[in-house]
Amino acid sequence: DCERCQCHGDDKHTAILYALLSQNLSRSPARHRCLCHQPRTVCLRTPHVTCQAASDVLVKTISFLKNLPSFHLLPREDQLLLLESCWVPLFLLGLVQEMVTFEVMETPAPSMLKKILLAGQSDGQEPEQTQPTLAAVQRLQCCLNTFWSLDLSPKEYAYLKGAILFNPDVPGLRASLYIESLQREAQRALQEVLQPLHPEDQGRFARVLLIASTLKSIPPTLITDLFFRPVIGNADIVELITEML
Repeated sequence: DCERCQCHGDDKHTAILYALLSQNLSRSPARHRCLCHQPRTVCLRTPHVTCQAASDVLVKTISFLKNLPSFHLLPREDQLLLLESCWVPLFLLGLVQEMVTFEVMETPAPSMLKKILLAGQSDGQEPEQTQPTLAAVQRLQCCLNTFWSLDLSPKEYAYLKGAILFNPDVPGLRASLYIESLQREAQRALQEVLQPLHPEDQGRFARVLLIASTLKSIPPTLITDLFFRPVIGNADIVELITEML
């Protein structure tokens, strides 16, 4: 609903571009469709500001893990499995808590034209760096906006992070039963905090957990490409945060 077709809208330049490109694409029956239905790649409008803010949030996220005694009591292998599984939702909670906002813009048109004009001529070359799509970023922003509407307190954030971190369903865990008990403890603490803060809202606990589950649907590649790729290049983000831990 957020994305309107621009091929026939008020943006005359987009309509002209579509007309020009569709001449080249018209030989393929499968591509007789609106250009807007194809992935529209985007990048941060102010990467130097947003990437710095994102890096600060990531550092605070790792500090949160380092200051949890119950996390350090786990086997090292379990710590790494939980870290790889949950760093994205924990990072996103950090963005919400720190009120980090960002804007994106479509990648310059020449890069799109280059892909079309050079199609089939890039054999032997390294693949180009992936770019986030507008649709994926809009889904991410919708998740963040939903969390902002909850207006969580610092204690709610802390216990919710614990409930997300200690996920006994991560494959390969050695201490899954202990981790499950830690998750139940975090959820119980969250519920106890919610009751006096929102006595009139009996469904808030379930709603908070439900909305938190949507963060797990955000792919790590999107977060990496959007917030960290401009800084770390082709480095592996999981290896970097493991070193930070």
